[in-house]
Amino acid sequence: MSRNKKKIYKKKENIIKNLSNDILQIFNKNSTKILNYKQIASKLNIDDAKGRNQIIQKLAALKAQDRIEETEIGKYIIKAQSHYFEGIVDITSRGNAYVICEDLEHDIYIPSRNLNHALHKDLVKVYVYNRKKNKKQEGDIVEILKRSKTEFVGVLQLNKKFGFVIPDDPKMYSDIFISENKLNNANDGDKVLANITNWPSNSKNPFGEITVVLGRPGDHNTEIHSILLEYGLPYKFPTEVENYASKISIEISDKEIAKRRDMRKDLTFTIDPKDAKDFDDALSFTPLKNGNYEIGIHIADVSHYVQENTILEDEAYQRATSVYLVDRVVPMLPEILSNNVCSLRPNEEKLTFSVVFEIDEKAHVINQWFGRTVIYSDKRFAYEDAQEIIENPTKNPDNKINQAILKLDELAKIIRKKRMKQGALSFDKTEVKFHLDENFNPTGVYVKESKDANKLIEEFMLLANRKVAEFIGKKKENNKPKTFVYRIHDEPNIDKLAALQGIISKFGYKISTETKKDTTASLNKLLADVHGKAESNMIETLTIRSMSKAIYTTNNIGHYGLAFDYYTHFTSPIRRYPDVMVHRLLQHYLDGGKSPKVEIYEEKCKHASEREFMASKAERNSIKYMQVKYMQDHKDQEFKGVISGVTEWGIYVEIIENKCEGMVRTKDIRSDYYIFDEKQYALIGQETKKVYQLGDEVTVSVKNTDLERKRLDFNLIE
Repeated sequence: MSRNKKKIYKKKENIIKNLSNDILQIFNKNSTKILNYKQIASKLNIDDAKGRNQIIQKLAALKAQDRIEETEIGKYIIKAQSHYFEGIVDITSRGNAYVICEDLEHDIYIPSRNLNHALHKDLVKVYVYNRKKNKKQEGDIVEILKRSKTEFVGVLQLNKKFGFVIPDDPKMYSDIFISENKLNNANDGDKVLANITNWPSNSKNPFGEITVVLGRPGDHNTEIHSILLEYGLPYKFPTEVENYASKISIEISDKEIAKRRDMRKDLTFTIDPKDAKDFDDALSFTPLKNGNYEIGIHIADVSHYVQENTILEDEAYQRATSVYLVDRVVPMLPEILSNNVCSLRPNEEKLTFSVVFEIDEKAHVINQWFGRTVIYSDKRFAYEDAQEIIENPTKNPDNKINQAILKLDELAKIIRKKRMKQGALSFDKTEVKFHLDENFNPTGVYVKESKDANKLIEEFMLLANRKVAEFIGKKKENNKPKTFVYRIHDEPNIDKLAALQGIISKFGYKISTETKKDTTASLNKLLADVHGKAESNMIETLTIRSMSKAIYTTNNIGHYGLAFDYYTHFTSPIRRYPDVMVHRLLQHYLDGGKSPKVEIYEEKCKHASEREFMASKAERNSIKYMQVKYMQDHKDQEFKGVISGVTEWGIYVEIIENKCEGMVRTKDIRSDYYIFDEKQYALIGQETKKVYQLGDEVTVSVKNTDLERKRLDFNLIE
């Protein structure tokens, strides 16, 4: 039996917060120096006896933890770097984190108390406590080497003299303190962009300033601009860039034409989405006397207008890509260029960079030519127009453009068949599109599928990209590959394929991964088998996620998904900066130029890959936003859906007819008490043994829509 102890109250001392981390940062910055407590106190601006005593205590504790070593009494140095690693922070939904290090097999677990103000995706130095085999590695973040981002979108909560910005980003675990003089005229409840300016070591919250006031939450433009700014994407051009672009001469001089191959008399046309305004590419078609065909792939000559060392070039590089949101395009180039000067519009002469092939009836490339051209587009087709010609070949059989489209379709199908035989993956993923009214409210959802007209253009663009990459990539200079920009795609990770197999087996599908050929063949069979089924969108998405990400680099390893040894991006310079680089490099080599420094182009490739990734996240976010907005008006309806994910807190359901995904929370399923079974990807009722499993068809209705968080909650109709 325990005895009652008399409570002893001590006077609370002024404890210096985060002192261990501050001391470690000093040692890390002075890793070769021996320091005593006085030198550390000086660097921390601590000059009182109590503060120095705390430093002495912390030094003893760090020595006991094997973080520092005592070289002689009272003098310390940082321990050898075997316990220190650099990596990228990945914040979890619970506020803890993992640091992903290339040098370590397993990620390092970081409890929230050891984050040391690190944020999601920051590059950090981490101290690892436990490096024993089969044990979880845990660590401390001791230094932030590079912030991933300092700007966050959120809602301002205003007090009398200060405010806090509550970030939209769920990975941002701390609100941002805004002093009265940093509010930038923002009002309470406004959605804003806040920039972190400082994060004192003894402060729970970072300090910041409001740089942009976006408007009221829920307003359409406010939310769309928020999505862009959340990923560091601009939504308007600086005035000086617009002014510079407006002064570019749009006239094509005889002198310029004389430098180029003149193809204005060749039958030429474009095939694009019906709502497109920037026409990157055109096809020309000429039957030859020997029975072959001369086919030109003509690409807007953006590099003629966007010159290096100009503000237009700087802006294009920073953006690196156009961003396609549900209601708008945020272009890489100002509209006067993207939709006018560079766009290959019908009945206008245009400057182009072209690949011209001589192709026989069996779709073999007999000859090829690369260079700058001038063209005249005779007609503009939407995909639907071209599709109608393909589906009705006997209609207007004497029309030359109709004949050209039919022959190109025939050749494209042969090229595609060869490509698939060589091991290409057949991803014909459906796209979710919206019918919008004049106020950008969604009135309907439809699914866009790729048809023959789309595939016709795709095959000739792939052919041009491959041949340009081969033309440069197969040549050497001083026994080294020439510097060039490639689009590469690595082989899928075997662990990710195993995880995919675990999921698709619930639906009765399987994949084989014994050889590269088996993997490709079985993935293509899987994609063909699920096409048109209720679970198709989910399995196609999971299959894509099991793949490596395609990136830009100067180090060519081929493109797994397309089964190409050499591949680049040449065909869309209006909307992709890497294509502009490819045009410049190709012309440089055609002119006999020497291989430029690879490091410069590798850095640009890395930047373009990162911007592309951010743009794709913004695009997905805008789709999710519009899906939530659409479902706000359908709260009284019941929908058939497929369980697309299962977690301990609920099941994700994707509605079959419109691909909107939401969550049914476990606590809202009233018929039983449900337990999550990780092995079965299922929720199982304790009493009834009722199972809700991945892939099951269920009926749901809308419980709640949250536009700001872009979240749907469903009720399960049992």
